[in-house]
Amino acid sequence: MGSIESSRELAENKLILLYIIHNLESPVTNLLITKIILENKLMNYIFLQQYLDELCEGKFLTKIDSDEKLSYSISSAGKQSLEYFTSLIPAGIKARIDEALNKYKKSKKNEINIQSDFVAVKENEYIVSLKICEGNFTYIDLKMSVGSRNDAKKICDNWAQNSEKLYSKILSVLTNTVDDN
Repeated sequence: MGSIESSRELAENKLILLYIIHNLESPVTNLLITKIILENKLMNYIFLQQYLDELCEGKFLTKIDSDEKLSYSISSAGKQSLEYFTSLIPAGIKARIDEALNKYKKSKKNEINIQSDFVAVKENEYIVSLKICEGNFTYIDLKMSVGSRNDAKKICDNWAQNSEKLYSKILSVLTNTVDDN
């Protein structure tokens, strides 16, 4: 492979990464990028990680390292480069990427996400957060204060195991008329 071909392939692969990250909700986890790239046989894992690092070094991507999850967000320089050079991504590859992204977005949209967590506010006071979401829609987002770590943990565990039943009960109680007797 000549140096012109390898330079073109390098540029194309970096543009593919910018294109994927730009078209997903930011930030995009390393795991998701890797899954899309490898499932669609767009490049190998080692080159993928190298290109992500190089795009961060060049300030085209921003690396976000939080909650032990490595994620990326496209910078304004990355968006501008993508805008200028999108045409360098072959139409067939772009179509495969678009199809993969649409499939991912549809599955993500229908995915139900159940969350439960608690934090200590002071000694013997914990705030418990319970949530059920489907895609961008939130069914319930409930916060409450409890007096012990043990109660907070029990509530979170119970929510994780029985959230659907508990949500139905909460909804039923809140929609019924309360008697003053």
